Amino acid sequence: MDVDLIFKIAAIGILVAVLNQLLVRSGREEQAMMTTLAGLVVVLMMMVQQISQLFDLIKTLFNF
Repeated sequence: MDVDLIFKIAAIGILVAVLNQLLVRSGREEQAMMTTLAGLVVVLMMMVQQISQLFDLIKTLFNF
């Protein structure tokens, strides 16, 4: 796993947290929740790609 991936996830987290606070303070709680969910989905998709690469690596390691 690259350190770059960790920085990307952290940047998405910071961006989502700032947007969430801005939206909540302006009275748009629904949009704040949707922003948080969108950030979560983006990070989960990044993690699914990494897990897929890990399984492919294990598959080739054991010659399956």
